[in-house]
Amino acid sequence: MTLVAGVDSSTQSCKVVILDAGTGTLVREGRAAHPDGTEVHPDHWWRALSEAFDDAGGLADVSALSVAGQQHGMVLLDSEGHVVRPALLWNDTRSAAAAGALTDEVGADDFARRTGLVPVASFTITKIRWVRDHEPEIADRVAAVALPHDWLTWRLRGYGPAESSPLGPDLEQLTTDRSDASGTGYWSPSAGGYDLELFKTAFGREASEAAVTAGRGDSGTVVLPRVLGPGDTAGMIHPGCFGSPGNLPGLAGTGSAGPGGGIVLAAGAGDNAAAALGLGAAPGDVVVSVGTSGTVFSVASRPVADPSGMVAGFADASGEYLPIAVTLNAARVLSSVACLLGVEFDELSRLALEAEPGAGGVVLVPYFEGERTPNLPYAKASLHGLSIASSTRSNLARAAIEGMLCGLSGGLDALEAQRGPAARLLLIGGAVQNPAVQAIAAQVFELPVTIPSPGEYVARGAAVQAAWARSGNRPDWLLAVDAAPAPDFRPVIRKNYLQARGHSDPGD
Repeated sequence: MTLVAGVDSSTQSCKVVILDAGTGTLVREGRAAHPDGTEVHPDHWWRALSEAFDDAGGLADVSALSVAGQQHGMVLLDSEGHVVRPALLWNDTRSAAAAGALTDEVGADDFARRTGLVPVASFTITKIRWVRDHEPEIADRVAAVALPHDWLTWRLRGYGPAESSPLGPDLEQLTTDRSDASGTGYWSPSAGGYDLELFKTAFGREASEAAVTAGRGDSGTVVLPRVLGPGDTAGMIHPGCFGSPGNLPGLAGTGSAGPGGGIVLAAGAGDNAAAALGLGAAPGDVVVSVGTSGTVFSVASRPVADPSGMVAGFADASGEYLPIAVTLNAARVLSSVACLLGVEFDELSRLALEAEPGAGGVVLVPYFEGERTPNLPYAKASLHGLSIASSTRSNLARAAIEGMLCGLSGGLDALEAQRGPAARLLLIGGAVQNPAVQAIAAQVFELPVTIPSPGEYVARGAAVQAAWARSGNRPDWLLAVDAAPAPDFRPVIRKNYLQARGHSDPGD
């Protein structure tokens, strides 16, 4: 059996899955926690990666590996390969004003045309502008800008500060992939390359893409990772990348490829693009992921440019495109209402299924944390349609689930307006194992709903990349399905929701 490994270095933790390259069957897995916060030093990710490898039983029998990671995080390196400040993560909002300034300077239409997106605080370009304006002494030291998965891949290949890496600080060896590059705000999915003028507009310095050979260019030019294509290989894992071969099980004496001969390292990907690979999503599919925030994304055959900013036109990890809409309120809507009702999730589900579709006219517009789709950053949640008769625990429980799913359906509407009707909806995330969420999803979405079996789909997608880089062919693994609720579309749910949303105070 040939084994491949996939890594999901997410905001909360590092997960590693080791799979049979032929079938995609899970063999073993491991994980380690990341610290909380919206800025984190990348050394924490490096330690967690080593711990997760150990927890997964080591890599002695693994032939290839790939790293998927949280998108948009800004990793700044100096000329000696040192991280010059903690990485600002996607959920760090201090650059919101910088996003507005960049949009004003360039124009939303031009930004969307050139990069597929309009700046918001999540994107890397806004973070480098913030550093330029607020930390000029740090900005002056920057020699390279990377993303979380870029930096981990570089370190696994043996590069980094001279005192802690076998190959030293060769910044020209930094690599990324098109999916993660497309979330920076200075890479163009339609042109397939960096928009260096936009980078200079944001940071005030020239940049260039890393070359295969080192020693070129002006020392004042910022290095951006070389963008690898689908199925490309970044290199090999260096057996001494964690200090000595003994610190990474199975790497002692490795050389070329496979167990006893080295571990191939694939290009890596951004987290949503890796999830699409792990699910085997194809054009016509829409993936709705219910996590702390909600994401709605699909694989498309052409790039998307939405000047409203509701849909970000990313690239995917297969050579196609990945338009995506994000909501700020997803699983936490359910936990907040469950806490309000004093129940656990199982009881919330039971209560919700006692109520009729439409929750007796009770509607929750769930903007607890403001909202991004639509863009209402200062909005608050609101309850509508309450009467003496309708104010029941069951109606409140059902209104929470309907409101969360209707919020996500707004993302689907925005996506379909850009790329056309979808054919199938894949619903993933821990919250979707709730029976009421599954049943109500079939009533909110006017699409066939499929619930894949629970799994680490970002890490699985990275493992797809690993198998692809090793063999030269993208694997076609079967997707295990947990449920496929019968279509039961109830238009009253969305009708009531849209009416209530129209009456809500946007908070602007």
